[in-house]
Amino acid sequence: MLLAKVIGTVVSSRKEQSMTGLKLLLVRPLDAEGKETGAPVVAVDAVGAGPHEVVLFATGSSARQTEVTTNRPCDAVIMAIVDSWEVGGEGKYKK
Repeated sequence: MLLAKVIGTVVSSRKEQSMTGLKLLLVRPLDAEGKETGAPVVAVDAVGAGPHEVVLFATGSSARQTEVTTNRPCDAVIMAIVDSWEVGGEGKYKK
């Protein structure tokens, strides 16, 4: 699982039939300090995340193991909305 911030939405009017009805969000990975790092990733939203929220996402075959994504051709899924995290006893983020 990776931390990320939702930075946008992706709309696709034509797609593989099994992807119909799935909400796609653009997320940017975060480091342990909460700084944006790396390239944006398009992820299926399995939990109802919204703009600017911090989320946990998985990639690869793990992305196809949620109820929403089982047997669907996706490579990234948002599976949790983060309420808070800390590193070494120091709070780094609180919703």
